[in-house]
Amino acid sequence: MSELTMWEIEDAQNCEIICGVDEAGRGPLAGPVCAAAVILPKHLQIPGLTDSKKLSDKKRRELVPLIQEQAVAYGIGLASEAEIDEINILQATFLAMRRALEQLPVKPELVLIDGNRETDFGLPVKTVVKGDSLSANIAAASILAKVTRDDILLELAKTYPEYGFDIHKGYGTQAHYAALRQFGLCPIHRKSFLKKFYGEK
Repeated sequence: MSELTMWEIEDAQNCEIICGVDEAGRGPLAGPVCAAAVILPKHLQIPGLTDSKKLSDKKRRELVPLIQEQAVAYGIGLASEAEIDEINILQATFLAMRRALEQLPVKPELVLIDGNRETDFGLPVKTVVKGDSLSANIAAASILAKVTRDDILLELAKTYPEYGFDIHKGYGTQAHYAALRQFGLCPIHRKSFLKKFYGEK
């Protein structure tokens, strides 16, 4: 998709200050869910900007400073594994998004969210399915959220080296399940995600 096409969704809206919001880390068995909110200058072209899942770690990390330096504003929000267990992953994702929006020094006129579920942020919201591949603002948010969360898991791996968080970032790989069988849960595991696993043991 061309970089110009990445602005079609924003161009179709009748407002100027548009924020893209996306999350990283809904699926992992451990660690927080992270959300980012980004307002880019309209029609800003950042070469290579697309859905973070389509990019290598190296490319994502190259794009982060370009996004941060050129954005009108951006914010990061987290919801912890304890909050995920308490209120469920969907509500925790919305909580992280709300916290990211609260970090913005500029109030957006419209919030574009990747996906098809919306919640009340006290701002106009539009959901965009596959938005991280269609909207420049959502794509930028997806990259900031992913790299921020990866860095958190890299740090947590130093505290809990036996689980390999630096490699799988908390996702349910064979190696991660093997570590769980050997060592059990650590404080950053999402207990609500592992009930079935422990029920089958």
